[in-house]
Amino acid sequence: MSTDVTDKSPASAPPGGSGGAAGTGLLQLMLDGLRRNMRQYGMLIALGLIVVLFAVWTDGDLLLPRNVSNLVLQNSYILILAIGMMLVIIAGHIDLSVGSLTAFVGAFAAVLTVQHHVAWPVAVVLCLLMGAVAGSVQGFLIAYLGIPSFIVTLAGMLLFRGLTEILLKGQTLGPFPDGLQKIGNGFLPEVGPNTNYHNITLLLGLVLSVAVVWQEVRDRSRQQEFSLEVLPARLFLLKLVALVAAILALTLLLASYKGAPIVLIVLGALVVGYGYVMRNAVFGRHIYAIGGNLPAAKLSGVKDKKVTFHVFLNMGVLAALAGLVVAARLNAASPKAGVNFELEAIASSFIGGASMSGGVGTVLGAIIGGLVLGVLNNGMNLLSVGTDWQQVIKGLALLVAVGFDVWNKRKSGS
Repeated sequence: MSTDVTDKSPASAPPGGSGGAAGTGLLQLMLDGLRRNMRQYGMLIALGLIVVLFAVWTDGDLLLPRNVSNLVLQNSYILILAIGMMLVIIAGHIDLSVGSLTAFVGAFAAVLTVQHHVAWPVAVVLCLLMGAVAGSVQGFLIAYLGIPSFIVTLAGMLLFRGLTEILLKGQTLGPFPDGLQKIGNGFLPEVGPNTNYHNITLLLGLVLSVAVVWQEVRDRSRQQEFSLEVLPARLFLLKLVALVAAILALTLLLASYKGAPIVLIVLGALVVGYGYVMRNAVFGRHIYAIGGNLPAAKLSGVKDKKVTFHVFLNMGVLAALAGLVVAARLNAASPKAGVNFELEAIASSFIGGASMSGGVGTVLGAIIGGLVLGVLNNGMNLLSVGTDWQQVIKGLALLVAVGFDVWNKRKSGS
């Protein structure tokens, strides 16, 4: 008979105890829960602290509705890349080509729509197929020929950057059709009565809140069925309240400006889809398996080469999507687009909890890591911090995140 670990608490307050003792008990529960789940919640807490600090330092400018909307638009393509990069890193590899591939796909889209007048929906499909081809070639070289991913993707970084220069002939090419521009700059349309808020965004926020609560409760129930350790009940309730409050706060901020950006809906669909795959699908478990212990995964029947191939194919598709988003936002393809995007995506993954040795990480963690960098960038820009110091601060943030991963593994004895 399984035991419900959620009812266990470090020490119950004696009957008739003071409110202070009860408060101390709750605080102890929170601290114990955070210690056991530091990898999962540490960076989320850090993101919250960074938001609060920059909101204070900028006199509230960081949380103005217009700035929050810009924050989403400015970081959407990095977050898309971070999702794919997290899968690559979990599988025990790295991809240095995504920035250049992003630029190449943007250039390819410009050539199709601007020079050859291809309908933009057709161009989008062709660009995604181009990303899939690029990712599959690199995946084949890595998975089936055994060439290290660092070497293959480093070559890809140079190759795609050169092809971008060739396609654009060293010049910026644009503008894009209106429909394609909306992918990077557009907002959901307004419908319904005038409420001084964007009605569809409010509805989406409420639906998302309900979905998050349902998913968290469902995951907790499943963990209890298998007698796995879960958060104490009071801490779990506090987590739900914090999640719903954050979602509703963001919803109100976006709804009071122009509503939810279209790219945010795309990003949300990716987070839900990839989150489900990594948590519940066989393919997701196989990615964790080959990254965590490749010999054991092979003995268990995991087709590691096939999994690796599809991980890089997926990375190519997401890089192509990011290329379309950034080109649409800039309304032009540039030979210099995508510079350092691969570093931002890698940094987002590690800051979000990925391990250097593979086998560890979550899709949500990649988003949190990307938002940490995005808020740092945005906040420092609002404070007129120079780009030199911005690079220093982001480098230190990455060092702290990786250092925490090393410390956490040594402490746990893994």
